[in-house]
Amino acid sequence: MWAVSTVTMLVLAGILPDFQLQSADDESTTRLAMTAALGAGAFGLLSALVWPLLVRLLLLVPALVLGLLVFFLNGSLLIVALRLVPSGDSEAAPETAVIVAAVMSAVASATGGALAVRDDDAYRRRLYRLADRRRRALPPGPSSPGTVFMQLDGVGHDLLLAAVGKGLMPTVARWLGEGAGAGRRPTHRLTAWRTDWSSQTGASQLGILHGSNHDVPAFRWYEKAAREVMVCNRPTSAAELQRRAIDRTGDGGLLTADGASRGNLFSGGADEQALVLSIATKRRDRRNRSRAGYFAYFSDPANAVRTALSFIAEVGREIGQATRARARKARPRVSRGGLYPFVRAFATVVERDVVVAAVMGDMFAGRTAVYADLVAYDEVAHHSGPFGRDVEKVLERLDRALALIEKAAEHAPRPYRLVVLSDHGQSPGETFRARYGLGLGDLVRAGCGLPVPRRARRTHSGAEARAAVRAALRRPVEEGGEQHRPSRRRSEPIVLASGNLGLVSFPDVPHRMTKEEIDARHPALLTTLANHPGIGFLLVRSERHGGVVLGAYGAEIPLDRLDDDPGPLEVFGPGAADAVRRTHSFPSTADIMVNSAYDPADGEVLAFEEQIGSHGGLGGAQGRPFLLSPVALSAPVDDGQDLVGAEQVHRVLRRWLREANGPQVPVEAEPQERAA
Repeated sequence: MWAVSTVTMLVLAGILPDFQLQSADDESTTRLAMTAALGAGAFGLLSALVWPLLVRLLLLVPALVLGLLVFFLNGSLLIVALRLVPSGDSEAAPETAVIVAAVMSAVASATGGALAVRDDDAYRRRLYRLADRRRRALPPGPSSPGTVFMQLDGVGHDLLLAAVGKGLMPTVARWLGEGAGAGRRPTHRLTAWRTDWSSQTGASQLGILHGSNHDVPAFRWYEKAAREVMVCNRPTSAAELQRRAIDRTGDGGLLTADGASRGNLFSGGADEQALVLSIATKRRDRRNRSRAGYFAYFSDPANAVRTALSFIAEVGREIGQATRARARKARPRVSRGGLYPFVRAFATVVERDVVVAAVMGDMFAGRTAVYADLVAYDEVAHHSGPFGRDVEKVLERLDRALALIEKAAEHAPRPYRLVVLSDHGQSPGETFRARYGLGLGDLVRAGCGLPVPRRARRTHSGAEARAAVRAALRRPVEEGGEQHRPSRRRSEPIVLASGNLGLVSFPDVPHRMTKEEIDARHPALLTTLANHPGIGFLLVRSERHGGVVLGAYGAEIPLDRLDDDPGPLEVFGPGAADAVRRTHSFPSTADIMVNSAYDPADGEVLAFEEQIGSHGGLGGAQGRPFLLSPVALSAPVDDGQDLVGAEQVHRVLRRWLREANGPQVPVEAEPQERAA
């Protein structure tokens, strides 16, 4: 590596006019080579000794700011290294030093094979070095297998199969015995599962990691008792939801025994946590290190430079793709300007690299259970759509990340079983506003007889990566269109959106209003909503029937009759009635629950947010995620049975942990929820 750095420095000294290794009148080749060797050695030594200390200090600044400082710090180290060279003739302009240091680090990264999925000897040697270093520092690992759960956020079951069929995900194809691995015995089985009505990461991941997503009716909702809006990707809300789940189940979570949680909304009870949103607002201590994952990754300057370069490339890629979409006048399309290119780059580069590196570290440390979330596809699909070349590139990179983790398992101190799953899918479709010229909030106000603004405020995207960016930047976590405690006139409705699921609440009424009360107060509201062509159905409480589903042309079906007469729910497929009934039982369910229309012919829904790939309600691929598990584990469900709901997925994952014959979750096999 030192020789490569020396050669790189010599080449750059010959190319860059502001970078020299000897005085202009010195023509000694030997002296030039010695100066380059000493400079490269000094730079490498400073990078090894000083860089980790700088990164630890810079954890006090936002993570994205650290990424922007990477080049400046690297250039500063190079200038110091040149000053240490005995000849005293080496010098570089500050801007040139930044370029030289970046190129040297990038070359070192490439030749070292770090975090590049290759099957060459250099890459394998690096894995062996990492594994051996861990083994020397830790006692021997247990012989029982550990389990790594990798969540591919937003990747639906059918999308995964399509990606395998197109050759985009060769690693997954090989596990399934398809593609280039056709004819081989599959090592994994693929199972579809069905989400709850709230088909989004907050509800699904809370149920998967903590065994209960009770009273999570949507991605965001208004709680009348506290008079505040809960948002699943707000750190304070995530912490409260995690606390409620633990209180309800009496158990810390899936990862309480020697577990690690990486890049998730919730901790799962893990002792080792990095980039976990539910602890982002807590004071950092030895047991609460939400930002420690940044240090573990960026303490290697090669990692820092490589990720920074990839970040810049991804920003450029997004700008280019958005420009082409505008030039083609592609439809549907949403705005992709402002800070979005940087949000996308954070999700697809920084978050991916840091989380994958953390998972590798957990495996080399021999941890029993690891759960990690990769949000890249979900973020891109919201703005580019669930299909197409934009997301295909993301799926290819996710597959390479899985291949990297699989290779790391070969050198871990214990065997590992790799389980891959998703929390929901994504359904395509244009936005409600784009099709009808007004948003759901406008329609509600019109139905209430309230004035409708000419230019209504857009609902901000609920993509998970945005919260991670806000937490990394240490900015306020409130979304632009929301208020933690709504200050609007309390007689006006609060309208919130979660993909194609809308929630209408009347804050001046302390209880959940009934259909009869709503009709008496706003006689045209329910009829206006139920008969709108962009709305599939409504759920409201009823004094007479307990709860009713409302649809077009006066359809009004009590919840206990939905099995015989699904009415407007029929188009949403099996399980829709059960999902609606369960949500109706939640204390925080809104006065009016609104699900957009769904076209089963093309699988499209209409998002109430500015998203052309959405999830959050019923309709299409969003409610059909996947579970990809080793065949060595027991089948998730018996043949002919469906896997329904995140809480049932949690029970399956717990069962698999118990099958490993090692230290497991120290609770009963099937813990029962406490009474609400």
